[in-house]
Amino acid sequence: MDTEAYRIVIADDNPDFREGLRALLGPTPDIVVVGEAVTGDDAIALAAKLQPDVILMDLKMPGRNGIEATRRLVEMSPHIGILIVSMFEDDVSVFAAMRAGARGYLLKGAPKAETLRAIRAVASGEAIFSPAIARRLMGFFAAIRPAEPSFPDLSNREREILALIAQGRSNTEIATSLYLSIKTVRNHVSNIFSKLQVADRAQAAIRARASGLGVDEG
Repeated sequence: MDTEAYRIVIADDNPDFREGLRALLGPTPDIVVVGEAVTGDDAIALAAKLQPDVILMDLKMPGRNGIEATRRLVEMSPHIGILIVSMFEDDVSVFAAMRAGARGYLLKGAPKAETLRAIRAVASGEAIFSPAIARRLMGFFAAIRPAEPSFPDLSNREREILALIAQGRSNTEIATSLYLSIKTVRNHVSNIFSKLQVADRAQAAIRARASGLGVDEG
């Protein structure tokens, strides 16, 4: 390959699942599994040692669970993307993961193509959800009515871009849709994060949808 492979740590206490996931990712040239963890504390220790690009994080593990580990990792190494891979799709689990700072949420048993797409997106700094989780989020936020005009500090262009972020669009897709350069989009996104006081796209998307922005578009 011309570029370095994404370095992945799998954090899950089920050895069969870890083996299956390693086998799934094994033939993929741009993704390499560099470590495995069976507890949240193991994941934190491996992250400090290996500095992977992405950690595939289970929610239910002995000792420190996936939510607590994610929260600690985001504080310790915010450049590492956390992709939750869980069998749980209830609102409590999903929103707890997002609040902890996870960049994405994937259900166990997802097809290979969906898993690879999620890993690459999270490694690139994007927020991504499996289709089932995305539908649940959209249904939740569609029921919320904003009490007042949302985000008065944002310019019209920034609100437009925030709405597209809420729909899960990447910077490249936003640039193409609005006929802007990637650099211009990145500047707008940085300004949006600053004005909303959020750390990443997942938090920005949640704020936007909670205010009704991006829910009905597209």
